Amino acid sequence: MSPLLVPLPAMAADPAEPVAAADPAGPLNVTLLAINDFHGNLLPPDGGIKVPDPADPSQTIRVPAGGAEAMATLIRQRRAEAGPNSVFVAAGDLIGASPLLSGILHDEPTIEALSLMGLEASAVGNHEFDDGLAELLRMQNGGCHPNDDCGDRRFGGASFQYLAASTIDDATGQPVLSPYVIKEFEGIPVAFIGLTLKGTPGIVVPSGVEGLTFKDEAETVNALVPELQGQGTQAIVVLLHEGGYPTGGINDCPGISGAITEIVPKLDRAVDVVVSGHTHKAYVCEIDNRLVTSGDKFGTLVTEIGLEIDRASGDVVSAQAQNLIVRTEELARDPGQTALIQRYQEIVAPLAERVVGRIAQSLTKEESHAGETTLGDVVADAQLAATRAEIASGAEIAFTNPGGVRTDLPRNEDGQVTYAELFAVQPFGNSLVTMSLTGAQIERMLEQQWLDQPKPRILHVSDGFTYRWDGSRPVGERVDPDTMKLHGTPVDPQSSYRVTVNNFLADGGDGFTVLREGTDRVTGPYDVDALAAYVEAAGELQAPPLDRIGRVD
Repeated sequence: MSPLLVPLPAMAADPAEPVAAADPAGPLNVTLLAINDFHGNLLPPDGGIKVPDPADPSQTIRVPAGGAEAMATLIRQRRAEAGPNSVFVAAGDLIGASPLLSGILHDEPTIEALSLMGLEASAVGNHEFDDGLAELLRMQNGGCHPNDDCGDRRFGGASFQYLAASTIDDATGQPVLSPYVIKEFEGIPVAFIGLTLKGTPGIVVPSGVEGLTFKDEAETVNALVPELQGQGTQAIVVLLHEGGYPTGGINDCPGISGAITEIVPKLDRAVDVVVSGHTHKAYVCEIDNRLVTSGDKFGTLVTEIGLEIDRASGDVVSAQAQNLIVRTEELARDPGQTALIQRYQEIVAPLAERVVGRIAQSLTKEESHAGETTLGDVVADAQLAATRAEIASGAEIAFTNPGGVRTDLPRNEDGQVTYAELFAVQPFGNSLVTMSLTGAQIERMLEQQWLDQPKPRILHVSDGFTYRWDGSRPVGERVDPDTMKLHGTPVDPQSSYRVTVNNFLADGGDGFTVLREGTDRVTGPYDVDALAAYVEAAGELQAPPLDRIGRVD
């Protein structure tokens, strides 16, 4: 697919806001506003953002932040101040794993909200592939979802351009979407290359990216540089859905680690700025003498980047950035976003507000020393209950991946739990798959919790299954097979067991490739529906003890 070369329209400045006249003799100043990992959070996420306490930087406080209404206001204010030389871009995962308000409607509300907000270009993140390439293309181009009767609510697609430089359609050898856009400011071009991490096939449903190749990030960018420079473009910004893990505040960068620290030094020196994401962290860094930024997650921050461009050469001579908190208590609600949100709230309210059951204590993702969590245990128990023998799938054990459990389930004053709250925990719409595995295959699966993983992915396990692991042992030998038991009986390596996982894991997602070998597969209900049925049946659900997984080191 040929790249999009037509300059994108800039959002008009608010006429009520004064705009300083440009100095044609001095450098060109351009403002970039960027977000990443929005994940359909049209409403402010619970807990806002955690930042260092100004009164005591050794402590942290939580600041109410996020939501499309406040973000739109902040974007409008900053663009009005910057004038016409501004652009709003993103680094991917705008959709996917979204709260019910957006997720239940296939994230169409989020695409509409960001289009209304003036977003102009975004990298494609891994979560944009959650439902496969066809659905990503529908997000770009519009049209009715294949499982819906659209009626009067026809989806028009994104007014912004998704960028996928490194995602290649094997049938054509071309990127599935435009690799870059070029925007001109006072006649000077600035290129925005967008791409996702090369490890995407290992963290999405494999069938959703079948027939696609995800190329190396740096190699992809470097191959495009001569093409851009040949068109007279010297200022280059990379929107990359990959990131790092720093410590410190939202505008700091001490001790950053992770993939971004390996990718940036490999980039051609022509690349001036990297807007990153994926890790849900906030940072403003200098890596390899280049500005690298990330804006947390869920719309709690907007990254403001100032570029100073030499008018003669057209190249960036300096760049600086700051992460701005989207403070919900200080920013007015944008009326356009409010109207959009209210319209969709009316559509989803009957389902979202339904009280499913009660919980006696908060269920959290807080890990024990062994990696076990109360919420993970409950989700696994729910999946077992939905697929056990009397349901006809014959399940004996259930496992689920930690990435599939997205947020805590806090207990409110009366303990009531709504369907919307459960959807926030399990937003992917994964179906459950029950299969036959031998005890030896189950052991291999448990060993894959550390094999070729960026960090350990300890699977949540259902009640009745127990085992122990030793982190001091070599990878591939950490699980003691003698401790693997089902209701107190040792798991026999040669015997067959009925095991339930979600369809993401069943396809070998998150590196659990042994699950592709499972036989006699039966597809069951959706994970969130299994969780809702389990909470409803419990009456008042108690938090289980963390005694299923043990760690000996």
